[in-house]
Amino acid sequence: MANNTTAAPVISPGCATLDVNNYTCSSAFILPIINEYTWAPGTRAFLYLLTMVWCFLGVALIADVFMCAIEKITSKTAKVRIPDQNEPDGFRMIEVKVWNDTVANLSLLALGTSAPEILLSVIEIVGRGFESGELGPGTIVGSAAFNLLVISAICIFSIPDGEIRKISNMRVFGLTTFSCIWAYVWLSLVILVISPGVVDLAESIITFLMFPALIIGAYLIDKRPCMKKEEVVENGMVGISLEGYANEPLNTGDTSSATIMPKEEKPETPVDHDQSHKNLLKLAKELGHESLDQGIPPEEAAKIVAAKLSENEHHSRMWYRINATRNMSGGKKLTPQVFSAFKDLYDHTKLPEDEKADSKMALTTKDHTAGGTKAVVEFTAATLSVLENEKKVRIGIRRYGKMDTPATVRVETINGTATAPEDYIHLEEDVHFAVNEQLRQLYVEIIDDNEWEPDEFFFVKLSLPEKEENEDIVLGNISITQVTIINDDEPGKLEFAKPSIIAKESSRRVRIPVNRINGADGHVSVAWKTKDITAISGKDYQGGEGVLKFDHGETCRTIDIEIFDSMKPERDESFQVDLGECDGGAELGKIKKTIITIVNDEEFNGLVSRIVNLTKANMDALQLEDSTWVTQMKNAMNVNGGDIENATFIDYLLHFLTFFWKILFALVPPPKYLGGWPAFVLSLAVIGLMTAIIGDLATLFGCLVNLDDSITAITLVALGTSMPDTFASKQAAVGEKTADSSIGNINGSNSVNVFLGLGLPWLMASIYHMTQGTVFTVPPGSLGFSVIIYTGCAIAAIILLILRRFLKPFGQAELGGPKGPKILSAIILVSLWVFYVLLSALNSKKIINVQIGG
Repeated sequence: MANNTTAAPVISPGCATLDVNNYTCSSAFILPIINEYTWAPGTRAFLYLLTMVWCFLGVALIADVFMCAIEKITSKTAKVRIPDQNEPDGFRMIEVKVWNDTVANLSLLALGTSAPEILLSVIEIVGRGFESGELGPGTIVGSAAFNLLVISAICIFSIPDGEIRKISNMRVFGLTTFSCIWAYVWLSLVILVISPGVVDLAESIITFLMFPALIIGAYLIDKRPCMKKEEVVENGMVGISLEGYANEPLNTGDTSSATIMPKEEKPETPVDHDQSHKNLLKLAKELGHESLDQGIPPEEAAKIVAAKLSENEHHSRMWYRINATRNMSGGKKLTPQVFSAFKDLYDHTKLPEDEKADSKMALTTKDHTAGGTKAVVEFTAATLSVLENEKKVRIGIRRYGKMDTPATVRVETINGTATAPEDYIHLEEDVHFAVNEQLRQLYVEIIDDNEWEPDEFFFVKLSLPEKEENEDIVLGNISITQVTIINDDEPGKLEFAKPSIIAKESSRRVRIPVNRINGADGHVSVAWKTKDITAISGKDYQGGEGVLKFDHGETCRTIDIEIFDSMKPERDESFQVDLGECDGGAELGKIKKTIITIVNDEEFNGLVSRIVNLTKANMDALQLEDSTWVTQMKNAMNVNGGDIENATFIDYLLHFLTFFWKILFALVPPPKYLGGWPAFVLSLAVIGLMTAIIGDLATLFGCLVNLDDSITAITLVALGTSMPDTFASKQAAVGEKTADSSIGNINGSNSVNVFLGLGLPWLMASIYHMTQGTVFTVPPGSLGFSVIIYTGCAIAAIILLILRRFLKPFGQAELGGPKGPKILSAIILVSLWVFYVLLSALNSKKIINVQIGG
């Protein structure tokens, strides 16, 4: 506790001396480490506050290491033998998780998220000679209030409008919710009712034992051992019962967990254990198409695939906590960062399948102007048709790109089956574009005669005059256009352009042209349908049937057939399209059917393979516990973990502020060594030291600004220790499909705070006082009042979450729902937190004087 005395002269015979080591707020557990006698109180308070915030960042960073160690420990697997008659030895070796997920969440994970609060309470009691203080218990209650009320409000509000998130494991959530309320009811009973102002050994033992009781209860509810085996599916447990499965092979492809299903629940078809690889391959092919169409580097395509896979993957609360900490420190992110130039494409991959086609056009536009430095000239259409009786055809020429200079191109006609001057008048002239002129047009005269003849065509070609051949003007893709002169006296014949078509799998769609020849008079149509050969409709391509319609004067239409991606290494499959009954007076031509053969695109497959390998490398680099000392130091020294291209100004600023902590904590053994235990122990010790410093900073700051420890605890310290959880919960609420990782673990964490954060130091202090023949006193004071107010607010918050779960106006879910009720719920929860803090502060300052427990 800080010394709140002022410097006083010490009188000795013959002279007066001043003790400069005795001044206002001059003593705490560790701080101050230098004499601050000459410093102004305002300056000291500001520096203590600034240092406290800086130390909060340091605690968040070492908690990152601590979490990674926990991840390594809880991911430990053991090998077990499973009977399998298909194996030569009669059994199969598989790996199963040693730690149950529920046990891991309520033990090590809760310890990780609550370590600063727990250690602060322990260190405070030890530092005060095993006497109770206000900072540790106040921080535990204040953090619980902030977690349940403010974080829940943020999670409810952050869900996009119209979306919802529900708690999926309601049994465990119900237990932890009851445990959370009971923890603070029990706390009130201990300090106010059973033995007011005193905590004896029995009470401290009971409080501490509630922690393992909570874990055991959650495990039993999760496993439901009293239920029939047919109702339970075991996940990741050693010692699983194999009764009833001796003659059944276990299908498994997951090396981290094992799932055994009763015989009557086994699927009829084999389980597809390569689904994750298929998802990867599907995304890689999708991005491979974009890479070819838009020139996207395979490295960037792989980052987009990895980001998409990571986004769709289920993550634990610990993963979100670590990612939030790294976002707060400008560190290496747990999701691949997509380069800003390809953000639109990444957003496109996130769209539902039925919306992707609508946004496709915006993504496939290429820039042929070299960034606007060249003028591009081309025809407006690649093919044109004209009825003979129209006597002329309009040719459109457009310019785009560089527009601030004039441009000239030459246009000339070339004979095809139509010849000049019998069928049209030859044209050869220069077309001039003025400054900023975009479109020019010219006309070619058509000869109209009264003789019937088949459709004929000629060409119009663009070229650059010799004087215009410079680097500022280039021809576009459409530098030659075909003009078809259509006989206007007959409805014509309809036929395929080719009897066979080769379609590469990478094209994703085959366009089958149907021509209208020997006439184009009136509106006609023709029926078509597909027929399987070796390709199967619905699996290899989107088959079907339809009617193709031609307007008056229209001579070419296409049938578009979608081709599906295949996982086959070699592909040679065919299907047929037939033309059927015609309408409008048209007849079928010679080519009434065409065969489409789907083949592999080796170049495309090579590109996809490279994207897959790069994606796997990206995902491997994101593993939490696989880093070495070298990579730890490299990540610590580089902003954004070395991904400088995607680093923002905020990343650089946070990296600069936390650089000292990053370098220091990079010396902690990586979690990959010795099962993660060295990293676990050392990082926990560092968290304890950092927490002791934060406790001193908070005490001295409160002393300088005349704030009681109880107020400092429920505000500054509680907010500082809960900030990483706030960002983590928000990310989990938006990124997950359920509410378990966002608010589902809050109650469990709050329970652990009481059972460990108060049970452990109380047990230590009770044993100490018992050996000394004294009693351990815990004055109710502001703590008792704060606990009662929080318990009431917590009950109100739980009731609100229950109402949200079952009432339609709230969307029947804990998070999200309609905008109005969502905002209202967030306002109610934040108001409860403000009410709790305000009343606790007023009672602590004796502005309202509520006597509780004597």
